[in-house]
Amino acid sequence: MAETIQTGHQLSKPEDTGKEPPEELSTNGVIRSAWKRHAQAVNWHHSYRVALVFADLFAALSATAIAVWFTDTPYAGFEEIDGSLDPMYYILTWIGIPLGWILILWGNSAYDRRYLGFGTDEFKRVVRSSFIMLGLVSFLALSFKTDVSRATVAVGLLAAALLIAGIRWILRALLYQARARGRAVQRVLLIGSYPETLEVYRVITRSPSAGLKPIAIYVTEGASAVRGLDTPVPVYASSDIVSVAERVKADTLAVCGRASTKPGDLRRLAWQLEGSGRDLMVAPQLTDIAGPRVHIRPVEGLPLLHVEEPTISGMSWLAKNILDFTASLLGLIVISPLLLVTALLIKLDSPGPVFFRQPRVGREGETFLCWKFRTMYIDAEERQAALMMENESDGLLFKMKDDPRITRIGKFLRRTSIDELPQLINVLKGEMSLVGPRPLPAENGDFLGDVRRRLLVRPGITGLWQVSGRSDLSWDDAVRLDLYYVDNWSLTTDLQILLRTVSAVMKSKGAY
Repeated sequence: MAETIQTGHQLSKPEDTGKEPPEELSTNGVIRSAWKRHAQAVNWHHSYRVALVFADLFAALSATAIAVWFTDTPYAGFEEIDGSLDPMYYILTWIGIPLGWILILWGNSAYDRRYLGFGTDEFKRVVRSSFIMLGLVSFLALSFKTDVSRATVAVGLLAAALLIAGIRWILRALLYQARARGRAVQRVLLIGSYPETLEVYRVITRSPSAGLKPIAIYVTEGASAVRGLDTPVPVYASSDIVSVAERVKADTLAVCGRASTKPGDLRRLAWQLEGSGRDLMVAPQLTDIAGPRVHIRPVEGLPLLHVEEPTISGMSWLAKNILDFTASLLGLIVISPLLLVTALLIKLDSPGPVFFRQPRVGREGETFLCWKFRTMYIDAEERQAALMMENESDGLLFKMKDDPRITRIGKFLRRTSIDELPQLINVLKGEMSLVGPRPLPAENGDFLGDVRRRLLVRPGITGLWQVSGRSDLSWDDAVRLDLYYVDNWSLTTDLQILLRTVSAVMKSKGAY
């Protein structure tokens, strides 16, 4: 068996330990007996799932207590027996309803590992369970002709949904902290050509909260493809992928791109992994297209990926416009005292106007004046030419962490993003949106290639670029995130970005 491993700059043969190679798994596609299956290699979710069950049970009991104690008619429909309530009341209230929540959440896959710890699917299942619980309670009340208090039911179900979602959010934050320390993660072996695996490596390491930790790369084009390169993780080349996975103790195998030109290789790899407890993931070449736009349409056993066009219209787009107008109007009214104080501090700090208005490119290439609080001295543009050699940006924008042109109050305004608040005026005028790609300066000229696609939507005060690292990201990464937003826009995505913006502003990461 020929195998090579790269631990630094050079490829070398692994040492012969004298041990027999691990027993090769079945490759004939026949599923083993369920009694002989190996334990699942990914096991972080077991303790997390138990914690979720107890947390959900606590939330359901707390919601029941809130509904009973804070509504006027909690005992409607239950007769008193010998001066005390019907025992059925206690059984249904303190046992039936909490257990019903757990069963419905379980039935909706709210404890499924695939939906835990990342994305919004977990919370979507909590919301779906809430509606099912409402329908179930209504059906039982109608069937048994019980005059259940509507106020009690409404308060109890709403409180349960909010408490379950809130506690799960807290547990997820604790899970993220554990993952930042290298715990509760999946050890991933990346499989494919080196450029494809390296791209997937960069993407998943940029998001440690996803719980994926690349530990090795298996190059399908042979060891010569990486000879002499300094790779971020050890690189292997062998005829037996499963043996490599066992050697590096990988619990997840991720196939990147095509990985092989031979038909059936992916299916055979899945056969080899049967019974091993290891997960198999596929990172296709459509990496920048989100799930809602991709549908599998099998034709005679051949799964075809159908990619729909991005939707930038309809009721969701109308709701986005209404949200932009309403939020910007209310926002300007609420924060007007902060705007006045900021304007006064700018005036006292350095001579010049309070606002800085710069021509920016908006939707479909239209130019508008973008409002910002002035954070630089008035001669900043004249001094930029002398600082071009210190530009830390690799794209169209000029960035310096310690830019001498920024005023004292300007550093604070940039770190807290207060300088961006006047752009609510642009949102109110319909030139910008709350969420979208950041508007680029008009003096950079016509935007060519992929960058021009950003102009399909209105620019935003915040966006996927800002909540993913801001100025710390490379220009290519910033463009990639903006294009991902444009191609996969949804109202849910906007709400997620707005929530993530709060955390990004508090951390001040990449704000300069």
